[in-house]
Parts: sequence; structure tokens; C-alpha cells
Amino acid sequence: MMDAHDTNQPLNQGELEEEKKTVEVSEAITETPTEDVTAEIQPEAASKPATKEDVLNLLKELAQDAENANKQEIDNLKQSFYKLHNAELEAAKVQFTDNGGNMEDFVAEEDPTEQEFKRLMGIIKEKRSKQAAELERQKEENLQVKLSIIEELKELVESGDDANKSYTEFKKLQQQWNDTKLVPQGKVNELWKNYQLYVEKFYDLLKLNNEFREYDFKKNLEIKTHLCEAAEKLADEEDVVSAFHQLQKLHQEFRDTGPVAKELRDEIWNRFKVASTAVNRRHQQHFESLKEAEQHNLDQKTVICEIVEAIEYDELKTFSAWENKTQEVIALQNKWKTIGFAPQKMNVKIFERFRHACDDFFKKKGEFFKRLKEGMNENLDKKKALCEKAEALKDSTDWKATTDALTKLQKEWKTIGPVAKKHSDAIWKRFITACDYFFEQKNKATSSQRSVETENMEKKKALIEKLSAIDENMDIEEANDLVRDLMKEWNAIGHVPFKEKDKLYNQYHGIIDQLFDRFNIDASNKKLSNFRSNISNIQGSGTQSLYKEREKLVRTYENMKNELQTYENNLGFLTSTSKKGSSLLTELNRKVDKLKADLELALQKIKVIDESIKAEE
Repeated sequence: MMDAHDTNQPLNQGELEEEKKTVEVSEAITETPTEDVTAEIQPEAASKPATKEDVLNLLKELAQDAENANKQEIDNLKQSFYKLHNAELEAAKVQFTDNGGNMEDFVAEEDPTEQEFKRLMGIIKEKRSKQAAELERQKEENLQVKLSIIEELKELVESGDDANKSYTEFKKLQQQWNDTKLVPQGKVNELWKNYQLYVEKFYDLLKLNNEFREYDFKKNLEIKTHLCEAAEKLADEEDVVSAFHQLQKLHQEFRDTGPVAKELRDEIWNRFKVASTAVNRRHQQHFESLKEAEQHNLDQKTVICEIVEAIEYDELKTFSAWENKTQEVIALQNKWKTIGFAPQKMNVKIFERFRHACDDFFKKKGEFFKRLKEGMNENLDKKKALCEKAEALKDSTDWKATTDALTKLQKEWKTIGPVAKKHSDAIWKRFITACDYFFEQKNKATSSQRSVETENMEKKKALIEKLSAIDENMDIEEANDLVRDLMKEWNAIGHVPFKEKDKLYNQYHGIIDQLFDRFNIDASNKKLSNFRSNISNIQGSGTQSLYKEREKLVRTYENMKNELQTYENNLGFLTSTSKKGSSLLTELNRKVDKLKADLELALQKIKVIDESIKAEE
């Protein structure tokens, strides 16, 4: 730097050349103008607030000094608010559908916090718009100031006056240029080139003395050394982004400071450049790691989207299946909230993709529950109809037919799907009450019948013991009469408990078959005895079953009678003169005898049925 009393001391031509070159070195220190560098700085990712109220509190603080607030921080708060807001909205939709509501009917309640958020954002936007307008106005004013400085420099160069006398004015113009900061971006380079042009021309004209020039170099070295020390300290700055900002200001000061002695010029520049490189490398690494983390977040969020989009809706056919899948989706939503921001250009897109997938899931869930609700209403109507049928039968005393009917209704009930939970207990209680009432009445009415059946069971067990006790050495005729008497006694005994019926039947007929084989008792008697046992079982199904069995026997009897008539007619045409005729005649006689025996057995069976029908009446 220089004093005014030195302005008349001349420099030689070599020194003037040195002074001119320092301008070129000064220009080369910063490759990008200050405005350009600042525009490309990426802010650090803002910490995520836990609630919407936290977002509002931070916005209130930013609104007080909105002009100096970081735009990325404002954008991050906006994303955080609507992430929390949308999460609450999704939870409200889930609760609405879980309560039986239709997704298409869902209407979100008005959110006071959203209104407050929009109000604060409006304040911030208005203040920042005013600030931007003011900044543009200031840039235009600065542009005019710098243009006037260039014109004054031009006059100094072209005036023809002694440059040494004009040096003080020249330094004032330099200081004024340095004090005038931002100008419109499109004018920066052009202004700088014109300014440097006339500064160089002035140095070409200037003739300073060696003492003054050395003093100026010394002061510039002190300033640049201080700037190097400041840049070197920035390498230890904890806030990497802040260090980068500060470095840009140091670059501007380094550029605005005049030249140093030629032998020190490379050394001081290299020192400053090394310090700058260290800060720039940390800044670059910081944003590369931030970019890598954001890419990792994007990958995680993409996988979550793919999981929700890959849900097989055709497999979700039950209430529990939908509920299990809902819990999975909610778990994925909670996982999403723990993942940080994706790269800025993808952050909104990936969130929209996830929200669309979730909306699609809950929409389909709502449609399923709507269909399920309609199906439950149909099931309720069907069960009401069964209740009415059961209630109409509960006072019936036709125990057998009504038991069958109610059993059929109970089986049909099991085939009908579920009804709404609020109706489930009531409709079941109504149905089972009607059924229970009938069976209670049946149990009361048939209790005496069960005691009789128990007595019959004991009687039949006693008969089985008697049959088992027949000695194989007994006279055949005597054994034949005894077996027939016991068979008649068996057939005269009434019903036994249902669960014991088959067991007793098998025991009885097993012994009868043995006795028939042992004593050669007539097969017809055996068949008739078996028929009597079967009729006892048929008789339990009602009189109508007995009539059906009688009609079948009558038809069989008539068919056999016609067949017998045919055989007897054929016998009249045959003679036994030939061997073949004799053999055929023997076969026909055998068939005629068998048909007669079968006819007699059929008549005996019809007689047994008639006796049973008469007993029923």
C-alpha cells in the first residue's frame, strides 16, 4: 500500500513491467467469479423434525430472518411437514376402512397445523421475494457504479496527465471497485476484463520509484500471508460447508490484493493454492459421501416400493389374510420413516411412487371389505331364514322327522359364511335356542322310551345267551323247535338303544347262522327270521317305510307268480323220452319248486309287515 507523498517518485521501465504482471497473477487466483461459486454450493441435509409442531417452530424462527434463511433448509422442512402430514392421513384412512368405511367415502378432516404451515411459508416467500427483488436492484446499481469506475479509469489512462500524479485517484478507484460487490451474473466476466484492461494500461503509464513499489509489495505480502494462514486453518474447520463459504471470501480478498515481489509471487500463490485444495477436497468428499448416503436411501426406498407393488391381491381372500398384509404394509411405512432423504431430483418421485402403491393397496382393501360386508349381509339373511325354519319346528312332536330336519338345518348353517361381528352372537343364539328347545322337549318325551329300550336290550342279551347255550348234542327236532321259539321271542321284543342295535344284531345272527348250519334248520325260516329283524329297523323310520317295503314285496310276489305259471306251462310240452328232454325236465322241476318256496316266503314276509303296520296303528 502507498502514501500520498510518494506519488512523485518514478519507477524504471523494468519495475513497471513487474507491477503490470502482478495484475495478471492477481486475476488468475480465482478461476470462477464469487457469484458463480456461491451459486453451486450444496447445503447440508437438515435434521428431520419429529412432529409437525417441531416443523412449525423451526419455520417461525426462519420467518423472523427469512432473508438470510437457507433455501434447502426451507425445502427440507416442507418435505418433512408433508411426510408427517401424509403419514397421519394414511393412518386415518386405515382406521376408517378398518371401521368398515369405504375408501371412496373418506374425507380428511381440516388440519389447523397445515393452515399455520401455509401461512408461515407465505410470510417466508414474501420476504424472500422482496429480498430477491432488492438484491437484483442492488446488482443493477453496482453495475452502474463499476461501469462509471471503468470510465474514470479510461479517462485517467487517456488524459495524458502524469500517471504518478494520478496514482492516488487510481487507488481510490481500485478501492471503490473492491467495495462494490455483486453485479448481474451475465455482466461479471465482461466487467472484469474491461477493468483489468485499463488497470494494466495505467500501470504501463505509471512510473513509481523503487522505494514506493517495495513498500506496496511488502504490504500486499503481509495481507496475502494472513489470507494463507486463514485458509490453512479452514482445513480443521468442523463445518465443511462453512469452511468452503469462508474460502470463497478469502479468494476474493486474495484477488483484490495487489501484487508481491516477483521472487515471492509463486511461493505465496502455491501456499494459498495448497490450503484451498485441502478445503475443496474435504468439501467434495463431504458431498460425495452425502450423495452416496442419499443413493443408498433411494435404493432402500425403491425396494420397499417394489415389495408393496408386488403384493398378490388374488391370494388375499380372507379377512385375516388382508389384516396380516396390512400389518406388513404399515411396518414398511414405519421403515420408510426411518430412512433419510433420497437425492433431491428423485426424492419427490420416489415418495409419490410409494404413496401411490400404498393408496392402491388400501383402495383394494376397501373394495374387499365392501364386498365382504355385502356378502355378510347376504349370509345374515340366509341365517335369519334358517332361524325362522328352526323356530317353526321347535314345538313339533314328530321327534324322528323333526330331528332329521333340524340336523339338516344345522349342517346347512355350517356352509353359510360369516356375518358382521355385531350380529354374529345374536343370530347364533337365536338359532341354537330354537334347536335346544326342541331337543330338550324330545329328551323329556323319550326318556321313558329309552328306559324301555334298555329293558329290551337286556332281554335280547339274555336270548343271545340262551342261543349260545344250546348243546350241540341236543336232538335235532328239539333243537329246531327251541331255536324257532327263541327267534319268535326275539322278534317280539321291541327297539333297543340305537348305539347298541348293530352290535346285538350281529351277535344274534352270527349265532343263528351257526345253529342253522349245525341242525340243518330250513333256509326259509332263517331268511324269514332275518327279515323280521330288518323290519324292526325299518319300523323305526315310520309307517310310510313299511308300506313302501310291502309294495315292493307284492310286486316281487306277482313277478314270481307269473314266472311260475310260465314254467308250469312249459312242463306240459316236455317228455322224458330223450336224455336231453329228461335233463331239461329235471331242471324245470327244480326251478318250479324253488319258485314255490320263494312265493311262500314272500307271503310270510307280507304277513309280517301287515302285523307290524297293525301294531303301529
